Amino acid sequence: MKKIISVLLAVIICFMFSVSIFADNSSNNTAENTHSAMIDHSVEANSAVLIDTESGKILFSQNEDEKASPASVTKIMTLLLVAEAIENGSVKLSDNVSISKNAASMGGSQVFLEEGESMSLEELLKCTVIASANDAAVALAEYISGSESAFVKKMNARAAELKMDNTYFENVTGLDDTTEKHLTTAKDIAIMSCELIKYPIITKYSSMWQDSIRNGEFTLTNTNRLVRYYDGCNGLKTGSTNKAGYCISVSAKRGDVQFIAVIMGAKTRDIRNSEARKLLDLGFANYGAYTYGEQALEKIPVKSGIKSEVVVYSKEFKTIVEKRSIKDVEIIYDIPKNVTAPIKENDIVGKIIFKIGEETIGEEDILVKESVDRISYFYLLKKILSQIFCE
Repeated sequence: MKKIISVLLAVIICFMFSVSIFADNSSNNTAENTHSAMIDHSVEANSAVLIDTESGKILFSQNEDEKASPASVTKIMTLLLVAEAIENGSVKLSDNVSISKNAASMGGSQVFLEEGESMSLEELLKCTVIASANDAAVALAEYISGSESAFVKKMNARAAELKMDNTYFENVTGLDDTTEKHLTTAKDIAIMSCELIKYPIITKYSSMWQDSIRNGEFTLTNTNRLVRYYDGCNGLKTGSTNKAGYCISVSAKRGDVQFIAVIMGAKTRDIRNSEARKLLDLGFANYGAYTYGEQALEKIPVKSGIKSEVVVYSKEFKTIVEKRSIKDVEIIYDIPKNVTAPIKENDIVGKIIFKIGEETIGEEDILVKESVDRISYFYLLKKILSQIFCE
């Protein structure tokens, strides 16, 4: 009789059991990029930007939104679309590309491709990255999209996706003798440069001083002299025309820190290179990497769950800060006192805020380590019955 009464009481308890709704406590994983603590400097060029590639923080800017012709720096977007096409499998590095009459007719920097000549996609990529070859760039565009004009539409669409709000492309090369609206800005160049530098196939060649094609018969020399003379330089693209002046987007990496310096409208090549070096020097001298590694944080109680607690953790957070302020980074944990089942692995339940003084330098989500199901009527009844009949 006692067992029957216990079972009836268990059933009543189960029907009376209620659970609360799990609240979504999602957080923004990326802090807004600010211009705080910007480097105090002036550049002998029309416009310039220094950007940290990891966080996207702009550390220096001069007329960053002023529109101008970018010359061959245009090819950063051309190469970005090529790299993305390789990554998604629509083309392969080993593909053989037949050179069209249009591609072979390109002037300016070139590797003198001939109509009907066949060259691998990787060789054409190498020619475009190292030697800024206009004929190779057009051949790549035609192979991927069928025509240069179709490829240019993709360039503009990708620019819109990246929020390059002051950019419009008319060709894939940057030749600007006949262009009217082919314009971009130092800031927009920095944005697309940060995307391009992510691809190892690009830095493989953009960091080379020299290479060759046609079985060594034709030497390619990098148009970016800083690859040879600046410590850590691994790219990225130069350009010059009468309309654009001398332009560059140059990347350099030392340890865990990588910067991109953009110079537009310098009067000479030497001034362009010198100003880019100065910006990179200022970046490496003043900023360092701050890293908070992935780690388990603590166990927190779970309400209405089949487990009473769950481990929460955060993924790696990385940004750059002024070297003098690294020791001043404050870590604020916003962790709930408990969570309510059901919860799934990697559900966001809180956040970590990283601050220096009153400035928030970044945020990282706090996640649950494993899933926890909600206690059900049948689970609770089964548990009570097992305890009763196992006595």
